[in-house]
Amino acid sequence: MEKRVFDPHRALMNPLPFWHQHKWLGMAGIVLTGLMLFFGVRWWQGPFVTLQPVTQQDFIQTVVASGHVESPHRVGIGSPITGTVRVVPVHEGQAVTAGTLLTALDDTELQSAVRQADATVAQALAKLRQLRALQAPVAEQAQRQAQANLDNARATLRRNENLYHQQFIGAATLDESRKAVELADAQWRVSQMQVQTTQPGGSDYAVAEVAIAQARASADVAHARAQNARITAPVDGTLIARNVEPGDVVQPGKVLMTLSPHGQPQVVLTIDEKNLRLIALGQKALVSADAYPQQKFEAELVYINPGVNAQTGAVEVKLQIAEPPATLRQDMTVSVDIEVARRPKALLLPLTAVHDADGPAPWVLQVENGRTVKTPVRLGLRSGGLGEVLEGLSQNAWVVVETAGTTSVTPGMRVRTRATE
Repeated sequence: MEKRVFDPHRALMNPLPFWHQHKWLGMAGIVLTGLMLFFGVRWWQGPFVTLQPVTQQDFIQTVVASGHVESPHRVGIGSPITGTVRVVPVHEGQAVTAGTLLTALDDTELQSAVRQADATVAQALAKLRQLRALQAPVAEQAQRQAQANLDNARATLRRNENLYHQQFIGAATLDESRKAVELADAQWRVSQMQVQTTQPGGSDYAVAEVAIAQARASADVAHARAQNARITAPVDGTLIARNVEPGDVVQPGKVLMTLSPHGQPQVVLTIDEKNLRLIALGQKALVSADAYPQQKFEAELVYINPGVNAQTGAVEVKLQIAEPPATLRQDMTVSVDIEVARRPKALLLPLTAVHDADGPAPWVLQVENGRTVKTPVRLGLRSGGLGEVLEGLSQNAWVVVETAGTTSVTPGMRVRTRATE
């Protein structure tokens, strides 16, 4: 077979056969030239940018945070005495009223102490009754007898004094009469003191009353200790924790149950300290539980912690719920929108269009004659991805917004525009 060799002189003298044989090279050149022209035009025209208008509408600035529900206070319930749990008639989550039995301890020894103390009181009362009914009358009778003896001794002394003056008796007999009077008088005084001690205000009466008071005090202690074996709810509420079972040995200081008193619950939040300047007492908020996101209810900011957490840079705030829904539960996670400001008919633009939004001189890009133009703006309220325009733009102005995948756009760049759908 004859081997063909490329001859350039022959190709120049007869070019058509060459291009006919190598036509694919020509087609590739045409395609390359077309692509260069296409991308060149696209490069000259610039990238596509998305425009959004500046709108006018009522604007509410909110601070958004999450928190949890809790009662204004919780009651930790424990046992004031050491004992063995006999019965626990309530369960976690149960609503109870004040006085409901929560836990009962074994009170066998306590009841024995109560009976003994009551018997001591009865014995002391019996002694007082004995003093009134027996000892006091006996003492009064002894006093009357002593008075009679004293009267007889005095009468005998008077007779003997007359007989002595008449010299019918001697001095010795008179002296005996005088001693008899002195003895009767002493006995009368003793009987008088005995009567006084058995009367109210007397020493025996006072001793009897003190014995009764001591016995009653001991009985009160015994009754109180026995009553401590029955642990009851101090207020109406819901049991949110139960840490005791029958047979447990409990001691003072150990929390057996936690009671959430009935009342207006609160929402506890932590707010970033950068929003501290925006919040104030009395501000209204909309709250929704994460479990029921469609059920929103109102709350009011009632507490702002005066300190900032140094580790987290957050401030604790509390909101009061005026009308809590029935679905609300203790420690539920909730989302909160606190209304911190309101502007009627405000000019709004998307914050994605604002450059250096937190700096001293924020600005946006507008498009004029196919090129971007830097426009300084002054912003006011910000919330929900929107910002209030105070200066720099008018209603229905269009601004360039940054979108995912968009080439970074700078002032003076040639661009092609498309509006948001």
